[in-house]
Amino acid sequence: MNWRTFVALLSRDAHVARRNIIPLMLQTLFQPMLFVFVFGRIMTRSGLMAEQYKSMLLPGIIAVSMVLSGIWAVAMPLIAEFQFSKEIEDRLLAPIEIEWVAVEKMVGGMLQALFAGLVVLPIAWFVMGGVDLDGASTLSLLSIALLVALLAAGIGLTLGCSVGQTQIGLMFSLVMAPMIFFGCTYYPWQALAPFPLLQRIVLINPLVYASEGFRGALVPHFPHLSMPAVTGSLIGFDTIFVTVGLRQFRKKALG
Repeated sequence: MNWRTFVALLSRDAHVARRNIIPLMLQTLFQPMLFVFVFGRIMTRSGLMAEQYKSMLLPGIIAVSMVLSGIWAVAMPLIAEFQFSKEIEDRLLAPIEIEWVAVEKMVGGMLQALFAGLVVLPIAWFVMGGVDLDGASTLSLLSIALLVALLAAGIGLTLGCSVGQTQIGLMFSLVMAPMIFFGCTYYPWQALAPFPLLQRIVLINPLVYASEGFRGALVPHFPHLSMPAVTGSLIGFDTIFVTVGLRQFRKKALG
């Protein structure tokens, strides 16, 4: 492991992210804030939804913001660098193992995902006019945030090395959209109890555990999956996506 090269690669990506901070912020905040304002502010203030729904919604918004930001930060540059700009070839010539180039991409994606969560949490809380976070656990919140950031980066690496440039639209319509709407972001997992088959099927969606994990860390007085089950599932999904992503990256790089 050549730490000097690794840090140089990471610093370069950080510099690019700083130069594109405004598009990055818009990309991270626009869609979540629309949901927050419409469902967390308008619908609750008008009486169409209970005031408590704001507390139910906030953890899911944080989860989807982090996951989408991390996936986008890793997958889109990889698709472009492998298939369009060929910039990845310069990185592969660096004095470092091929897998560490992929790890650097994931670290960058994790940092962007954590940044998204850090920004969305206070802004969403403010837009909704305050949310009851009684019983919130800082330690649980930090551990879930790290696992979700790694999950987002792992999914981004896997997709970035598996999806072609012409398939980006298909990826978001067939993969990302169902992942979001059936990821318990806007409702708790127990709300699917009237649909027992669907309730079991959605457990293959890693976003479910991200949303339920943040729900358990921020608003534990609401229904949520048990934290040991959430933590174990996130670790399992992280291991799968990171392993598959690294294998796909090496295959793509050598091919």
